[in-house]
Amino acid sequence: MATVGGMGRIGDRGASEKGEVVKPFTPEKAKEIIMSLQQPAIFCNMVFDWPAQHWNAKYLSKLLCGKQIRFRMGMKKIDTVPQFETVCSYVDATLEEFLAWNCGQGVSIDGPFSHYDNSRFWAYADYKYLASVFQDNTDVLQNIVWSDFGFPGRNGRESTLWIGSMGANTPCHLDSYGCNLVFQVLFVPRHWWHYVESIDPITVSINSWIELEEDHQARVEEAITRMLVCAIKAAEDPTNTKTWLNPTEVEGTSHEINCQYLNGALSAYLEHNKIAERLTPTEFQKNGEHRVETSLKKRKLDAHIRAKKKKSSSHKLATGTAKPEKIPFGLDLIPVLPSLQDESSERGIVESDVKDLVKENEGQLGKLNSAEEQLVMNKAETPLADSIVSDSTTCPSQPLISTDDFLDCLVNPKVIGLVAQLLLQKRTCNF
Repeated sequence: MATVGGMGRIGDRGASEKGEVVKPFTPEKAKEIIMSLQQPAIFCNMVFDWPAQHWNAKYLSKLLCGKQIRFRMGMKKIDTVPQFETVCSYVDATLEEFLAWNCGQGVSIDGPFSHYDNSRFWAYADYKYLASVFQDNTDVLQNIVWSDFGFPGRNGRESTLWIGSMGANTPCHLDSYGCNLVFQVLFVPRHWWHYVESIDPITVSINSWIELEEDHQARVEEAITRMLVCAIKAAEDPTNTKTWLNPTEVEGTSHEINCQYLNGALSAYLEHNKIAERLTPTEFQKNGEHRVETSLKKRKLDAHIRAKKKKSSSHKLATGTAKPEKIPFGLDLIPVLPSLQDESSERGIVESDVKDLVKENEGQLGKLNSAEEQLVMNKAETPLADSIVSDSTTCPSQPLISTDDFLDCLVNPKVIGLVAQLLLQKRTCNF
C-alpha cells in the first residue's frame, strides 16, 4: 500500500530560467511511461498548476450548495474481516453535515449522522462520478487536466471523487478494467492488488481509470463468467450464489439479463475493432476516449510481441540475467515498493506452493485422462449412467465432484479466455 498525502505541491525542482516551474515529463512521455510501467509509481510535480489543487471538503461544500451525497458508514476497528460495500450502512447528507459530524460540532439528534458516534465510525463518500456530482455546474470539471499525462480531452467528466474521514477504507481488491491514475501524483497498473485507507482527519481524492485495449475482451470474459456462475449455482440452489459473487454485489442476476450483458459486451468489442480498423494511424477519438494509433492487425501483432517479450523477461528474471526496463525512475518518478514483509521468504513460499499445485494438478490430470480412456472403452458395452453408478458403488469412499469443484475448473481464466475467443470468432463470421 502506498501512502500519499495532500493534493500535490510545487517542488523546488524543474524551474526554468524565467522562474517558472517546468513539469518533468511531457504529456507524450508521461503516457509512454504509464503504458509501459508494470508496478505502482508516484509522479512528482505534474499537477501543481491544476485548479483542483484547491479542492478540499470545505471548498467542495460551497460548490455543491447543500446538495446531498451518499456516505458509506463503517466501524473503526482492528479486524481481519473486510467491510465491503454490501455489509455497510449508508447515510445521505450534505458536506456541511459531514464536516460538522466529523468535528463533533453542532450535530443535532435529528441529523443524518445522529446514530453514528464519530469516535467509533468512519464515513466515506466513495465512487462519486464528478459528472453526476456536478451536473449543475459542469464548468468545474475543467479543473482536472488529465491531458498533462497524454490523454487529450480527458478531465473531470471521466473522473471519480472520494471524500472520507479517518479510517475510511476500500478493502483489498484489484480493478477489473484499465489502469488507475490518482490525483495525489500516484499510478496503479492494471490488475494490481491494492488497499486504500484515509489516514488524515479528512481526505479528498480524485482518480480516473484509463481505458486499455485489453478491457474490451475482459468485459466479454466477465460476462461469460457471470452467465456460467449464475446459471449453474442457481440451478443447484438459487440462494447459494453469494460465495461466487463479487463481495460488492448483493445478488445474482437473471439468465435473461446475463444474456443481454454478454451480447452487449460482444457487440461493443466488435464495434470497437471495426472502428479501429477504419481509422488511420493519426486519427483518434475525442472526448478523452482511448486513442487509436494502429490498425487492428498491427495491434494484435504488437500485443503478441509484447507477450513474448514479457515471457522472455520473466525467464531472464528467473535465471538472474534480466536487464532493467528503461523507466526514468528518479526524483520525479518514484517507484512504490513492497514493505513490512520479507519479500524473499514470501516469494519462496509462493513458488513452493505453485510447484506443489502443479504437481497435484498433473496427478489429477493423469487420473482424468485414465478415467476418460476407460470411459471410451466401455461406452460400446455399458450405458454411461450404468458405468457411473457402477463406479460410485465400487468406490464408496471417493469424494463426489461438487458444483464448486466444477466451477473452479470451468471459470479458470484460460478456459474463459478460450470461450471468449471462440464466441468472438463465431460472432465475427456472422457480423
